[in-house]
Amino acid sequence: MRKLLKWVFIGCLLASVFNANADEDGLPVNLHKSAEQGDSKAQAKLGAMYLLGSGIEKDEQQAFDWFLKSAQQGSVDAEMIVAALYDRGLGVKNDVKAATQWYEKAAAQGNTTAMALTGKNDVAKGGVAFSYQAMRLSAAKQLPTEYAKRILLTK
Repeated sequence: MRKLLKWVFIGCLLASVFNANADEDGLPVNLHKSAEQGDSKAQAKLGAMYLLGSGIEKDEQQAFDWFLKSAQQGSVDAEMIVAALYDRGLGVKNDVKAATQWYEKAAAQGNTTAMALTGKNDVAKGGVAFSYQAMRLSAAKQLPTEYAKRILLTK
């Protein structure tokens, strides 16, 4: 119950911050402009807002487009989200090969989750046999939302 209240409070706080400085589209003033001008953090935030429907109408295709722009500039969080969206076919056509490429880019930057999902983390391998494909599909269901929340909570 306490955890639920915490998330409700955070959601209300985010909504009030976004709405207090919103333009006619419900977007924070200057966020869209910064994203259009190539600001990777603004692109990721905008993607997160579209993915979660935070302060604006949920639009998974728009979310994917903004995350892709941020990922192309090297944002590891955006790379993880793009990979997971490709894995799930969420906002974009399902493409396992493209997902793998984005997970590998994130792994190359040291993202331990990506390293585990691509089998490049010796700790994840351990001595127990497990299916990387099953682990990856499970992770792809949770990653976009969790990473998007983290992006919205960072300055």
